[in-house]
Amino acid sequence: MALDLDPTRWHPEMIRGRRVYLQRHRPDQFPAVLRWYRDPEVARLTRFQVGPVSDEEVRRFFQSRLLSPDAFAYAIHRADDDRLIGTTTLSALDPDNGTVLFHITVGERDSWGQGLGTEATALMVGHAIEVLGLHRVGLSVFEFNARAIRAYEKVGFRVEGRSREALWRDGAYWDEIHMGILEGEWRSGWGRRSGDGRRSREDDVASGDRAPEDMAALDREPARATLRYGRR
Repeated sequence: MALDLDPTRWHPEMIRGRRVYLQRHRPDQFPAVLRWYRDPEVARLTRFQVGPVSDEEVRRFFQSRLLSPDAFAYAIHRADDDRLIGTTTLSALDPDNGTVLFHITVGERDSWGQGLGTEATALMVGHAIEVLGLHRVGLSVFEFNARAIRAYEKVGFRVEGRSREALWRDGAYWDEIHMGILEGEWRSGWGRRSGDGRRSREDDVASGDRAPEDMAALDREPARATLRYGRR
């Protein structure tokens, strides 16, 4: 399939929602990213290895995956005070088949449970499908992270399969769950809704798969994020 890969559309300077906006990362944000990756609870819920990540590993990831002009990576900011609260990326783009993988991390715990991660998720999925013209967005999450699975389902993701007993955690083996959302599902669900701004009743939860860039946090409250582009 043919995709619109015009840099001004693929990498807009900003993607704005109502309560959050997404903006390209800056070098001075490295300390915050490093602090998030040192959080043991985020590591438990998102990484196959729960041991500490070295500063140099995080620095290489930050420079190559978040700052690279070729990477689709955005910092998540709260709209009311411009505070940096997380990061979100698309990876493994397959233009021939119109697919991509989604990742999100809300690293600031005091921003959990406010619907901010949900809105950022909707912005990214909406951009991938409505602007880039992709057909499918996928992700993976650990089986024991039930709240994250429910959150993804509220966005419109469906369970598509699992890698059985792929993770040893808390004294037991757990599956890695694979989920996806298709263009038609987005357009018939979240893609035709408007958000009401209600606060989530449950905390945002971390979710993701085996690489540091895949750490994710999002909440359960569904909200449609309107795509807007340009300077804040």
